[in-house]
Amino acid sequence: MIKMRGFLQRWVVFIGAIVAWELLTRAAQSPFFPTPTTIVGTAAEKWFSGPASSLFLTDEAFSDLLASLGRIAAGWVIAVVLGVALGTLLGRSRTALDYFGPLMAFMRAIPPPVLVPVFLVLLGIGTQMQITVIVFGVMWPILLNTVDGVRSVDQVKVDTARSFRIPRAHWIFGVVLPAATPKIFAGLRVSLSLALVLMVVSELVGSTNGIGYRLMFDQRQFDFPAMWAGIVLLGILGYLLNTLLLVVERRALSWQPSQAHQVVGG
Repeated sequence: MIKMRGFLQRWVVFIGAIVAWELLTRAAQSPFFPTPTTIVGTAAEKWFSGPASSLFLTDEAFSDLLASLGRIAAGWVIAVVLGVALGTLLGRSRTALDYFGPLMAFMRAIPPPVLVPVFLVLLGIGTQMQITVIVFGVMWPILLNTVDGVRSVDQVKVDTARSFRIPRAHWIFGVVLPAATPKIFAGLRVSLSLALVLMVVSELVGSTNGIGYRLMFDQRQFDFPAMWAGIVLLGILGYLLNTLLLVVERRALSWQPSQAHQVVGG
């Protein structure tokens, strides 16, 4: 009952914000701030007015939406694999962390958008450059949280594994990574939000399709309803991706005590 009440309250606040947005933009009559109804109509015409054979998706939806989602997925998955693998390696070796810690701090401090021109020169215009930008910026939260999680494994488990001479592979995948899972998921949630931002940034420069490219194109054409439709779409994508990851996180951590859920969710 309490959960249902909280769910209804959140939706009441959300609908109230939309109604206020509609009333304020109607009263302002500004061409730069169209009403939500105008934005929804524009979005439906741009992306969901295609034939039934293509699930009502337009050519622009295929060229922009699917391209951007593909870049996010590819960049994020590569970053997860690299971040968890390197984080596990560094977390289990204090010597390696001492050597590579300053280098990691230096590279992590570099804002990924400033490296877009560098990646353009090295990789050229295209999806490869955009995925590289996403991977570089997204990997660090995953790597650092993995290192922290791996280093926080209970010492009793470490001593027990040594006593029974458990093989290294079984130790890593059966004890270390499961124990570090809550902190790894904390890094995954941060990295997913960064992936969406960096996808847009990488598509603003040197791209011929994608949501970021279309935002810049609509802005240059002074098509403000289409521009706002893209902005709203990014917000919806961010919410859906975060919700999907939360569902996966709850199932993956269902064996953890309730306290672990509170730490990760908080």
